[in-house]
Amino acid sequence: MQQPDGGFAYLDRIRQCLRAGDLPGYASQKTMGHKLRQPHQEAPPDARLASVLALFYPIETQLRLLFIQRTSPPGDRHGGQVSFPGGSADPEDASPAATALREAAEEVGVPASTVTLLGKLTPLYIPISNFLVHPFVGYTPQRPDFVLQASEVQRILELPFAGFYADDAVAYRDKKLYNGMILKEVPHWEVAGESVWGATAMMVGELVEMGRR
Repeated sequence: MQQPDGGFAYLDRIRQCLRAGDLPGYASQKTMGHKLRQPHQEAPPDARLASVLALFYPIETQLRLLFIQRTSPPGDRHGGQVSFPGGSADPEDASPAATALREAAEEVGVPASTVTLLGKLTPLYIPISNFLVHPFVGYTPQRPDFVLQASEVQRILELPFAGFYADDAVAYRDKKLYNGMILKEVPHWEVAGESVWGATAMMVGELVEMGRR
């Protein structure tokens, strides 16, 4: 059930959970993962590190959550997917949080100085690319002036966060992967005419669960 305040009460609950370190963890992430992802898989020692930023901000009276649709270079396993801004850790990054902020600045032009970090979600291992992803939650009090990195970002999606609580927000559809393989009955978030699936959908699952508490 969507809230009449534009979704800001959900963000208040998320803040409280992050402040207390009260994360629902993989139990909430796996609700939006394909059945092949249901058993929890720990990251191996050689996993590559990455960070993403789940950025909240208001547009008029609605709380929005930022996503990007990536470009589709040949052979890119994640090409064309909807995700949070983010990417691989650089040796110069002081921390995983610094990686998330740097990537958001590079990919969508959001200055790190304008973002208040609220906390960190449960890290998620992505076996297909051998990445251990550290998701961070941020807030900025006004809509950023986005500047897209053309080589990485095709477009942005500014989805109303309250839409993820609608009765029909979750759908199950078959998905064709980059290698031609078909996954059956993959959970998708369907919000404002846009579709979010895969690891990003799993991270959103944890956010949504915290907003319900």
